[in-house]
Amino acid sequence: MSFDEGKGRLWVVCRKCERWNLTPIEERWEAIEECERVFHGIRTRVSTDNVGLARHREGLELVRIGEPLRPEFAAWRYGDQFGRRRKKAIIIGVGATAVIGTVAIAGVATGVVSGVFFGQFGNFINAYRNGRTLVKVKEDGGKVLKLKQPDLDKVKIISAGDGTDWIIELKRGKVERRWEGEEGLKMANRIIPAINRSGARKSTVQDAVREIEDAGHPTEFLKRASLDGAGQEGNLWTRPIGNGSWKPLKEKHMGLIQKLPGPSRLALEMALHEEQERRALQGELKTLEAAWKQAEEIAAISDNLLLPEGTDEFLEQHRVAETLERGS
Repeated sequence: MSFDEGKGRLWVVCRKCERWNLTPIEERWEAIEECERVFHGIRTRVSTDNVGLARHREGLELVRIGEPLRPEFAAWRYGDQFGRRRKKAIIIGVGATAVIGTVAIAGVATGVVSGVFFGQFGNFINAYRNGRTLVKVKEDGGKVLKLKQPDLDKVKIISAGDGTDWIIELKRGKVERRWEGEEGLKMANRIIPAINRSGARKSTVQDAVREIEDAGHPTEFLKRASLDGAGQEGNLWTRPIGNGSWKPLKEKHMGLIQKLPGPSRLALEMALHEEQERRALQGELKTLEAAWKQAEEIAAISDNLLLPEGTDEFLEQHRVAETLERGS
């Protein structure tokens, strides 16, 4: 669990999907106070000026956020996620290779497996890689779409120049799927982590953070995903060709997330996640404003309940008269 008392934010960190999930505002304030109390009560903890980590004896891990600079917080927050994914991918890869290697060696030694096995080794790996369901997305009708590696390779992301009008396209054989607007943003947040499931080294995460910093803000970075800006410096679908010139990717590669460099794919996931949180927080502000206005109306009614009828008119008349008297 992670919390920022200064900004009033509380995240539940899922170790399975490695996402930081912002909790609803109505469940947050007392929990943040309790987290702060528990954090200071744990003796075994490590802290920098901006980030603290404490592990309770019952297994609860608390991450306390102070007032960090964005690069430090982003590198710390997402570096943990991508680092865990990378370790998991390595373990799975090594385990699968070890099992297949053991079978091959045993087979050769006993004469059961011939050289044909090694010729088919690559086919086994590809079949395993392409046959697994990597992410499930639920469509509006309730149908669950199971996406595998070949499907993810064909996912396209399109955004307008202002970075707000999101479109996710998926071609699966003769069937095409297209999600737009808020639904497109939601699908992007489901699909891109699956594309980035292998994680990354710390250096690659830092490169991704620098790309966002170069744009100035996650929202500004998302604008660079627009196909409208292809061929311009800074656009994700643009490559330098020397002499200060830039050109877009090949037409068939335009918009394909899988064709982006590793740091850009990671940065895209980071920026989309923070955009999702930003919109959630904006919704909270609207809710708070509405609640404040309602409270003001109730308070005004309460203040007038015990006053005689006509009090407001009496006070207004005397206020005007007093003003005129002072003016004379």
